[in-house]
Amino acid sequence: MVRSKILLFLISVIPFCCIAQLPVTTTAAEMNFISDTQQPMLVEKIFLKPTHNTQATSLLFAQIVKTNPSNLYMLGDVVSLGYRDKRWKKVDMFLDNCRKENTRVYGLLGNHDVMGREKKGEKNFLKRFPDHVHTGYVSVTDSVAIILLNSNFNTLSSSDKTKQNDWYQSELNRLDTTDSVKAIIVTCHHAPYSNSTIVGSSSSVQQNFVPAFINSKKARLFITGHAHAFEHFKVKGKDFVVVGGGGGLHQPLNNSANKLPDLSLDYKPLFHYLSVKRVADQLSVTSHFLSTDFATFSEGHSFTTNQPIFSISEIDQNKGSKQSTF
Repeated sequence: MVRSKILLFLISVIPFCCIAQLPVTTTAAEMNFISDTQQPMLVEKIFLKPTHNTQATSLLFAQIVKTNPSNLYMLGDVVSLGYRDKRWKKVDMFLDNCRKENTRVYGLLGNHDVMGREKKGEKNFLKRFPDHVHTGYVSVTDSVAIILLNSNFNTLSSSDKTKQNDWYQSELNRLDTTDSVKAIIVTCHHAPYSNSTIVGSSSSVQQNFVPAFINSKKARLFITGHAHAFEHFKVKGKDFVVVGGGGGLHQPLNNSANKLPDLSLDYKPLFHYLSVKRVADQLSVTSHFLSTDFATFSEGHSFTTNQPIFSISEIDQNKGSKQSTF
């Protein structure tokens, strides 16, 4: 009788002990990145073909709210003219919806955000993105530090440029030695590398931001916009992605023999945004694109940082350098 009672006790207790020892699984925080959501301007339509751009932006906004990322980063040219209050109406509704879903939203200045009336444009920008600092700032989520830089160098004073560059280098040094930070993402608006025939590559970003990124031991990914296309480049083993598919007029790309070596040559959606998740000390990166009939979203080009790619040569940093205000 005693043995039977002991056996019954063990049968009832052991399953709970086993359950208690099971590892708890957690879902990695998802970060979204989108750029160039500005409404097309009449002057741009002279050179570039519209494709229901404002409708595409609305669908992108709705999809991001639906998927409810932990953080959203808007990488410049949020609106076509930042100083005009009415240009912010749809963005304001989107930001309100994001925050109702507890998605934290951060932004950085693009050229359109300060075009025409710089001070009024930046004032309007700060109303929507109160964390913004025009000489650079940082946010940290799920052990990933995202550095947001101002690449509108023509609007920065000499002292502001020095301040930003000094802060940027100091911040990379600090984050590289902070145990709780596993990976770093650097962002700005203008792309250091792009095959866009309209805006090309930014030599200023190459000179001011790229070297410190390359030398940082934890910096994994450099994300920009400005060029209205999706592009992926590898420089000295590190990944550079252009995500300018938020709704601006699509820009043609250089397809000649001297184009920069793009890892996403077969992936050129008109409208898209990016999601990033941390996997240990690396980053899992996925582009999400809107179908040509505007009916669905699908996953497109994806990769994991530091993934070896042997078929693509590294980019010459002085190749394709160009600057444009589009």
